[in-house]
Amino acid sequence: MTSSTDRNSPVIWDVLIIGAGLAGLSAANDLLQAGLKVLVVDKGRGLGGRLAGRRIGDATFDHGAQFMTARDSRFKASIAEWIDAGVAEEWYSSYPGHANGHPRYRGVPTMTAVAKYLATDINVLRTTRVDSITQESAQDNQLWSAALDNGDTISAKALLITSPVPQTIELLTSGNIAVPADKQARLDRIDYEACIAVMAVLDGPTAIPAPGASAFEEGPIGWISDNLQKGVSKIPAVTIHGSGDFSAEHYEDDKMQTGQRLIDAAAPYLGNAKVTEYQVHGWRYSKPSVVDPEACMLLSESTDLPPLALAGDAFNGPRFEGAVLSGWAAAKSLIAALA
Repeated sequence: MTSSTDRNSPVIWDVLIIGAGLAGLSAANDLLQAGLKVLVVDKGRGLGGRLAGRRIGDATFDHGAQFMTARDSRFKASIAEWIDAGVAEEWYSSYPGHANGHPRYRGVPTMTAVAKYLATDINVLRTTRVDSITQESAQDNQLWSAALDNGDTISAKALLITSPVPQTIELLTSGNIAVPADKQARLDRIDYEACIAVMAVLDGPTAIPAPGASAFEEGPIGWISDNLQKGVSKIPAVTIHGSGDFSAEHYEDDKMQTGQRLIDAAAPYLGNAKVTEYQVHGWRYSKPSVVDPEACMLLSESTDLPPLALAGDAFNGPRFEGAVLSGWAAAKSLIAALA
């Protein structure tokens, strides 16, 4: 079970992690295994960041990340562990008419199950935003001080930030944290695609062929999946992701009207089924379109800053696996910096 901090928690944490997504939770586990005291803070109610699920009546949706693939040997071992724990299973390895590719794995019952499993032994403070970060002195040590939106302050020897890079830059600016010019240039190059996600409840089965998903290179839809076929929902329900271009063009438009446009575009895949209810969610930083070539960034390297690292899928590729590998790399960097 995840737990929140209380008044008896340590005054100074070894590592404060901002963000309970895949990178943050993966890093936290490695840091805990190294014997460090770790606190994770996240502004959201749930865990996993873009591993997001939602219920509408009897329908259940994966409306963020849809699956994971594995190429790295350690990550393959992690997926095997998750399958043994009952929080993941193989979904499919090819679309109809396509050659088999890397197996796609899904969370069970939803993608958020993996995040909950990763957070089992971690102190997580949820629905809490870090408003600003500054340096503070404690005896002979330089520490990080994080001001929270609930009025509390957290002190830590090291800091890991895993939020989308534009938000990270804002946070660094709030504390007047000087970023080396070469690293600032790398951060400025990173860019993201937005995504408008539609969750639609249907009155009957879709016409989407097995395994219940299709990706598109052109048009307003980037992805559509059948949550009933996927095993996520007990009743017919689809997730529709707008393409990067469509989502960028219409991100500020009325969400329900934009969602209806995507539903209309998806009509051939819905067959005779009608939408009885739908909701729309906007992912402003859905996935990086330009990533940094390194697995993480040790921002404090060759500076007077206390240990400070950045991680996330913007540092190792826009996949589920990339975020996990980035978290592991950041943990390794911070363990070395604190030694």
